[in-house]
Amino acid sequence: MSNVVVTGFMGTGKTTVGQKVARWLGRPFVDMDAEIEARAGKPIPRIFAEDGEAAFRRMEAILCEELSTQQELVIATGGGALLDLTNRVRMMKSGTVVCLTCDVDEILRRVNAGGDPDRPLLDVTDPRAEIEQLLEVRREAYRAILWQIDTTCLSVEEVAARVIEIANVITLPVHYPGGKYPIYIGDGLLAYVGETLRAASVPEGDRVAVVSNPVVAPLYGDQVEDALRSAGLQPFACSIPDGEPHKTLATVATLYGQFLAGGLDRSGTVVSLGGGVTGDVAGFAAATFMRGVRFAQVPTTLLAMVDASVGGKTGIDFPQGKNLVGAFKQPALVVVDPTVLTTLPDEEIRSGLAEVIKHGVIGDPNLFAELERRGGDRGTRGQGDWAAWIARSLLVKIEVVEEDPFEQGRRAVLNLGHTVGHALERLSGFALRHGEAVSIGMVAAARIAGELGRSVPLLAGRIEGVLSAWGLPVRCPPFDADAILEAMAHDKKRRGRSLRWVLPHAIGEVEIAEDIPPDVVKSILYSLGAR
Repeated sequence: MSNVVVTGFMGTGKTTVGQKVARWLGRPFVDMDAEIEARAGKPIPRIFAEDGEAAFRRMEAILCEELSTQQELVIATGGGALLDLTNRVRMMKSGTVVCLTCDVDEILRRVNAGGDPDRPLLDVTDPRAEIEQLLEVRREAYRAILWQIDTTCLSVEEVAARVIEIANVITLPVHYPGGKYPIYIGDGLLAYVGETLRAASVPEGDRVAVVSNPVVAPLYGDQVEDALRSAGLQPFACSIPDGEPHKTLATVATLYGQFLAGGLDRSGTVVSLGGGVTGDVAGFAAATFMRGVRFAQVPTTLLAMVDASVGGKTGIDFPQGKNLVGAFKQPALVVVDPTVLTTLPDEEIRSGLAEVIKHGVIGDPNLFAELERRGGDRGTRGQGDWAAWIARSLLVKIEVVEEDPFEQGRRAVLNLGHTVGHALERLSGFALRHGEAVSIGMVAAARIAGELGRSVPLLAGRIEGVLSAWGLPVRCPPFDADAILEAMAHDKKRRGRSLRWVLPHAIGEVEIAEDIPPDVVKSILYSLGAR
């Protein structure tokens, strides 16, 4: 396992926090300053006085190089150890680096309260002025570290708990033509939205439009805006109605007006805080406002976490079909905080699980098998290993979208269950949730594959079984079969007059097909309950 490195200015609590983290994790603790003193055989003030600061920094560099090759350590660095770029890069490659910060007055209080005379850099007549000057010199180096915790008003235990949360963050890179962006997955990450944006090169003082809806904003809007302000950004709230019926050009137009009223310009950023509808609308608005502004995703539903927030696709609906108008808009980053799932109703959890199961069918047999085993836990969100499931589901999608970033080929496999699913959504007036519709669509696709002899035996039953075990629908609403076929004919995934189907051969293996006889489709729809 990788190291946990705690750094920052003097008096921010590096050593005490590091010791607490090490005890809680059961790992060895290394205090770099204490290690250097032991090796030199004298305290740091004497090293500075007798050998000079340059000698001390050389010792720091040697120790950084040594520690970066080890694992499962908790390391507290000296305040200046990671100012050197080589040291900083080595430590970042060895594990998670967290920078502690603190108010100047509190730093002075802590240093004076400790009665510690062994701080050679503060051996001056005006310690406060020296602290302010040193902080300014070190500002950019400290800001280059992604994870930041202000310890001014927090206890050692609170800071240590946050360090451990950050150490457990999963980072998944996504590459696309011309760039890449990170997905961060971890509990408590809403508090670090500002830090992650700054790490994504958003300049201090920039305006940030936080697009949310009346359901999500009261729950998380203030927390996200506070996180943005604490990182030196200027957020303002934008609101759109909740729900698929509002995924329209009219809603996008209202956002343009709110962007202008909030002072957003071409250097600004749009943050989507909500589910897939919010992400689609906010992303399309970001792609088109002033010919494109920076965009970031903070999904708050399981469905958005594993699907809509990744891959760069945005879209809005028309009466003739879903997502008929849209744009590719790659986010600057995606921040996934699984703790927000505690406020989701069970039906939304299940809807998101349909996409997780879908990704298992497409490319991760082990994930599918785990969900198959755990199906009896449905309705008990506490049983989910959410961070791991989300990450594994996303790895399937990332592999596909990196291979086909503009949906010219293999990316179509992600539409497993969508051909029938989108038609059912539209016919239900979007009363049927996306995941629920996709669940029925996956069963239909699996049965079609079985009927045509294109799948291994019993595959449709396995897929239907795991979906049903997690409380997802596997029967079609009593819509007219011809109406379903007509709705599918307006799907944007058709080619000419042919519909593209994604059919599963086996768990982890699917194919794209365009030669499915309509009478077979109709027969399967009848078997699922269509009229």
